[in-house]
Amino acid sequence: MANTHRKKRLKLGASIYPVGYHVAGWRYPGAQVDGGISLQHHVDLAQAAERGGFDFIFLADAAVIWDQNIDAVARTAWSTRFEPLTLLSALAMVTKRVGLVATVSTTYNEPYTVARKFASLDHLSGGRAGWNLVTSAAEAEAQNFNLDRHLAHADRYKRAREFVEVVTGLWDGWSDDAFLFDQQSGIYFDPAKLNILNHHGTYFSVKGPLNIPRPPQGYPVMVQAGLSDDGRELAAETAEVLFTAQPTLPDARAYYADVKARMVKYDRSPDSLNIMPGVVTVIGRSRAEAQEQEARLRSLTHPAPGLAFLSGLIGAFDLSHHPLDGPLPELPPTNGPKGRQRLLVEVARREKLTLRDLYLNIAMTSGHRLVSGTPEDIADQLEDWFVNEGCDGYNVAPPYLPGGFDDFVNLVVPHLQKRGLVRTEYEGVTLRENLGLPRPAARSHIKVSAAE
Repeated sequence: MANTHRKKRLKLGASIYPVGYHVAGWRYPGAQVDGGISLQHHVDLAQAAERGGFDFIFLADAAVIWDQNIDAVARTAWSTRFEPLTLLSALAMVTKRVGLVATVSTTYNEPYTVARKFASLDHLSGGRAGWNLVTSAAEAEAQNFNLDRHLAHADRYKRAREFVEVVTGLWDGWSDDAFLFDQQSGIYFDPAKLNILNHHGTYFSVKGPLNIPRPPQGYPVMVQAGLSDDGRELAAETAEVLFTAQPTLPDARAYYADVKARMVKYDRSPDSLNIMPGVVTVIGRSRAEAQEQEARLRSLTHPAPGLAFLSGLIGAFDLSHHPLDGPLPELPPTNGPKGRQRLLVEVARREKLTLRDLYLNIAMTSGHRLVSGTPEDIADQLEDWFVNEGCDGYNVAPPYLPGGFDDFVNLVVPHLQKRGLVRTEYEGVTLRENLGLPRPAARSHIKVSAAE
């Protein structure tokens, strides 16, 4: 392999869609068809991730059924899933080291509630919480929160920046040693170590403090998924893990270099951000078996959900009136996922894909990289991007569950461990320790004296 001097450890996340990443993954033989509403299914996956030395499990989420085309939605298993923080609180009780990352939108939540929930999860899990900050891509989410339309894309990111400022300020509301629990003196906490936020900004006015001590990690690990320019800038400023999508190594290297370079203006070290593109893994005992699995998954994909899913990713534009064996039509700018739209349009034009080709590809990968082959082939492909500075690790997204993930843990991870790329035991207790991230010191706001 090239550039093998770059031998720091590969970071691994497990991107858990309830029944798999493929639109038709629930139809694959052996898939857990009710996975979205099965606690035991998630327990088994979380414990498998921990057995494989994964840094974290990652739960994507949206506060909406994924598409308004109910006939298309009815052909997928994506319409049912647990609320992620509730689920991760349960999984914290049956795991010890693997991190627990939940997706929560800054567009349709309030900072105090988010700060309190993640602080609670961090305490419940002994310091293993992570927050995947999103600004919400689906226009339909607005209609579940008393609005007719999304905020504009740029405004969603402005709100997100202030949201992070408030949430981290609330996490800093108590000094680490504020709580004394001193029965003899009768002092439960030291009032001098309470820091009132008193935030007044463009979008939020929040006094604070939280009614829970500072999280064990200081801040739960900050995770984002950003492809647009606004998304990259927010990640450079605030993210510690970045979930992204690139189809080729040159694309991945360019993205990696761009985001890391942006961090300088925020006085951040590039090593304080782990860029982890999604990777869909199709694993066979032979290459022919992997190819058969890919073909089987494609054969199970009905055009209605495939086209609806593609339409959502490119900005919620209706493609149903265009011929499936014709090219992707010209698209107007979107107020939804701008970076994902640009990525998919570039792929379609470069590879001269028809709509049918494109939705079959998207049904498999959602625009992420596909790696397919034997366990050793998979390990080779993952190592290639890592040693050539295309990533710091991966969010592994099996097309169906649980078998696709079990194969990765049982067959691929041992190859990566033999190469020294994946841990054989956890280095620390908290998610920050295992990712090699520093624990942020508490900032001071307005002190409240005992006399007050």
